Amino acid sequence: MKKILLDTNVIIDIALDRDEFVANSIELLLLLNKLEYKTFITATTVTDIYYISKKQVGRDKTLNFLTKLFEHIKIAGVDASIILNALKSGIKDFEDSIQIETAKQNDINIVITRNKKDYENSNLNIYTPDEYINILKLENLK
Repeated sequence: MKKILLDTNVIIDIALDRDEFVANSIELLLLLNKLEYKTFITATTVTDIYYISKKQVGRDKTLNFLTKLFEHIKIAGVDASIILNALKSGIKDFEDSIQIETAKQNDINIVITRNKKDYENSNLNIYTPDEYINILKLENLK
């Protein structure tokens, strides 16, 4: 079974109903759920979503969103090893290095993000939501 890590921006697009991106992000989640892929976000993503979403839509809506999200998405833990490897990784953006190291430590080789350039040197398979939706549709036509 394929394992996929969703970057924070994909989930924030849904939580904040960002016009330009929300439809694709929801479609992606629905497809991944339907195909029973193991889909993850990192523990640090949870705190980022809470912090950002709470400011814009309030605490109750944010907690409700997260509760529903976790019915379909698993949380990949972030431990000392991941943090130390991220610090040593040489990747400029610490949050991205946490995502990369978490994926690697959990044998996840697919990351879906709107910011592919942030993962250029990760040695992971990086896709935008649009790209991965197309891959899923093609795979399921066979």
